[in-house]
Amino acid sequence: MQLEVRHLRALCAIADTGSLHKAARQLGVSQPSLTTQLRRIENALGAELFWRERSGCRPTPVGRAVLTRARPLVADMTALVVEAQAAAARSGDPGLRIGSTASRALAGWLGRLRQRLSGTDISLHMDVSANSLLRMVAAGRLDVAFVHEVEGCPLTIPDGLAVRVLVEREPQFVCLARDHPFAAAPEVELADLAEDRWIVDPTVDGEWDGLRRVLHEAGIDPFILHGDYHTAASLVAAGEVVAPCQPTSGAGENMAIRPLRGDPLAVRLLLCTPQETEQRYVEVYEDLLAAYRDVAAAAVAYRQWLLRHRSPLLTAPAA
Repeated sequence: MQLEVRHLRALCAIADTGSLHKAARQLGVSQPSLTTQLRRIENALGAELFWRERSGCRPTPVGRAVLTRARPLVADMTALVVEAQAAAARSGDPGLRIGSTASRALAGWLGRLRQRLSGTDISLHMDVSANSLLRMVAAGRLDVAFVHEVEGCPLTIPDGLAVRVLVEREPQFVCLARDHPFAAAPEVELADLAEDRWIVDPTVDGEWDGLRRVLHEAGIDPFILHGDYHTAASLVAAGEVVAPCQPTSGAGENMAIRPLRGDPLAVRLLLCTPQETEQRYVEVYEDLLAAYRDVAAAAVAYRQWLLRHRSPLLTAPAA
């Protein structure tokens, strides 16, 4: 077996995440496939590269030596691809290239942009990692990125990017089963959920660290599941777990969205562009803000929260 860049990238991902499961999600492959690939790499090299422990994967001495050589090779290849794609984009007319983390404001934003920029090719790139999107803007692969920054877990803003704040502090709510004992309460104490199982997506930048911080500050240590939020929705509806969620989230038939008392968990919503083209995207920002106002007003629990806090988000901007 001849080692290729994809094999080295897999080794780096396992080392960086400390887990075959997390590395597989990052690489977009199944865990059994990655496990088989690692076994073939180790057979080809004649040595075990990772110790498999209950807490995850840890490089062996041979693994550390291999990673020392693999990391710069992977970084150089990544840089080559990014630079080539950026050059290709500059050579044509890429239109408007948008990057975004998950948000219910996206549909309304895109609708406004397509109306305003009729005839412009508008593309959307979604990623759970805000930091990845920011790197793509800095590399010239995206024009703008709409991202969430978890409070207490600052994003790494590359040099040369301009940052516009859409919402300085958006409270994160909790999603409960409709028949949960506290689903009828206007707001929920974290301590009330100490006996519940929680689910969080650790691949979302800052999400796990932010939740862990507020649970610790509340003096509770509930059981935590790691999983994506599509899976989380069905588990919440079944009463298996509770989950942090954006306040604009739509409550399904079997779910309730409620604020957390004291708003312990929050994010900052940002629109990032290259500094040299920042003024070109003023109207893009305004369209995003208008779309966000719409979904905020439509989300019942969030609208009530905004009214209680006399938020200017519910005040239409002057014409």
